[in-house]
Parts: sequence; structure tokens; C-alpha cells
Amino acid sequence: MTIDLQAPCTAFVGHRMIATGAAADVVRAAKRAFDADRNALPTLFDDATGETVEVNLLGDEAEVLARLAPTPFDGEARRVGRPKLGVVAREVTLLPRHWDWLAEQPEGASAALRKLVEDARRDLSGKDRARRSKAAADRFMRRMAGDLPLFEDAYRAFYAGDDLRMGQLIAGWPTDVRDHLTRLVERARRDEAAIVT
Repeated sequence: MTIDLQAPCTAFVGHRMIATGAAADVVRAAKRAFDADRNALPTLFDDATGETVEVNLLGDEAEVLARLAPTPFDGEARRVGRPKLGVVAREVTLLPRHWDWLAEQPEGASAALRKLVEDARRDLSGKDRARRSKAAADRFMRRMAGDLPLFEDAYRAFYAGDDLRMGQLIAGWPTDVRDHLTRLVERARRDEAAIVT
């Protein structure tokens, strides 16, 4: 698996947070924790998505980080598209009327599709950000707190937008899990509020 080594991440061993920050720093902390106790396998989370980041912590620190970094394009493999520009050809399935409309576009089908995608991204970026941050809180909550007391009630309160109730329900949870979840939920609420304004 590759990850942007500057992406925000958080690592836990059990319910204890061991590091949060740029992925490279968090991986280094996870490596140190793993080397100190091979039975305490850290769980790393991508804070933007709430997904766990699979990291092979065997080897030295440089090897661990090298496995995570994306490999640069070396120019050897020839593929369809313009790889030096980051362009990759993929198949798109459209209805005949869509192809007809694209054929009429003066700049060509590819340019017209790129423009449509960029316009949609600009229009939906706030909604997408809110959806992603809410999903990140959801994933973290299910992974780290799914077996904790009052989880189902807290989960329902989260989706009902009742953060006061959720806060009361999670008050007895391990401090690091509770605090990190609270930060993720606050970010999700800010992103949701930004859509309305």
C-alpha cells in the first residue's frame, strides 16, 4: 500500500494513541512501538478517510517508509495516455446520445469530459468533503469503539446529529479513543455547516 507521507494519520496500540500527525512521523512512532513490543501491533488510521493504513513494520525505518512511498514513473512502461502528465486512459461507458453530444464539442471528447468533471468537483467539493469527514468518523468509531459500552446508542446519536447526547454516552470510553473521535466528529460537523453557509 502507498500513502502520501505528509497525509494526516493517527496510530493506536489498543485504545491508546501513540502518535498523530504526518504519516511519515506516525509510521516512525508505530515502528518504534512495534520494535519495543512485537505483541502490541499498532493500528494506523488515515485521518481524512478513517480507513486503516496497512503497514509492514518489519525491517528498518527506511525500509518501512520506502514501502509506503509511491514509486515514481520511470518512463520504461509505455501505456496509453500521457503518463508524464499523469494522464491514464481508462474505459468510459456512455449511452449513444452522450457520445453524440461529445462528438459535437469543439475541443474534443476528452477535453469536454475533463471540463465536466472539474465543474462537478467544484460544485460538489463541499458536499464531498462533508461526506468524507463524516465517513471518517464513522469508520474510526466502528473500528475502535464497536465493542465499547453504549456504542450503538452513541452511533445512533452521531447520525442523528445529537453530539451532546453522543458526548454523554462516550464519556466512559478510553480517553484517547473518545478524544480522537470527538475531533473527527467536530470536523465532520464543521464540514456539514460549511455546505449550508
